[in-house]
Amino acid sequence: MEIVNSVVAVFADHTGAESAVKKLAASGFDMKNLSLVGRGYHTDEKVVGFYTAGDRVKFWGSRGAFWGGFWGLFFGSIFMTIPFVGHVVVLGYLATVLISGVENAVVVGGLGALGAALYGAGIPKDSVIKYETAVKEDSFLVMARGTTEEVARAKAILGAVKPSNLDVYGGAKAA
Repeated sequence: MEIVNSVVAVFADHTGAESAVKKLAASGFDMKNLSLVGRGYHTDEKVVGFYTAGDRVKFWGSRGAFWGGFWGLFFGSIFMTIPFVGHVVVLGYLATVLISGVENAVVVGGLGALGAALYGAGIPKDSVIKYETAVKEDSFLVMARGTTEEVARAKAILGAVKPSNLDVYGGAKAA
C-alpha cells in the first residue's frame, strides 16, 4: 500500500474544470498526477462514442472538443458506461485504477466501478459517494495527488478557480 495525499475539486460545468486543469498544467504540476472525471455526453444526443485517428481522439457530441483536447495531455484514459451513472470519461492516473478494478472485478462494499476506483486511489468511502453523485449529476472532478506540499499548491490553484467543493486528503492508503 502506498501513502497518497490528494485534493479533489468538483466543478459544476466543463469550463471550470477546463480552467482548473489548464492552471495546474501552467503552474508546472506534473500531468501524471492529475485526473479529470466527468460524463461524456448529454441525454439529448443520439450518438455516443469516440474514435482514434493516429495519435488523436475525436469525440462525438457537444463536449467533443473538451474531451478530445484533453485526451492526449493525460497519462491514461478510459470511456465507459457505468450503471446508474451513464457514460463516463476518466483521464489521468484514476483511469488506471479504474481499469485495474474493473479487470479484477473489484467492487468495494457496494460501491460501483467509479467509487471503487476513487476508494482505491485513497479517497475515504464516505467521500466517494459524494463524488459519484456529483458525476452522476453532470459535474466534473479534477484531482491531483502528490506530496503534502504539492497537494497544498494544487489546492491553492484549484481554490482560485472557485470549485463548488474542494477537499484535501492527507496520508490516505491507496491500494
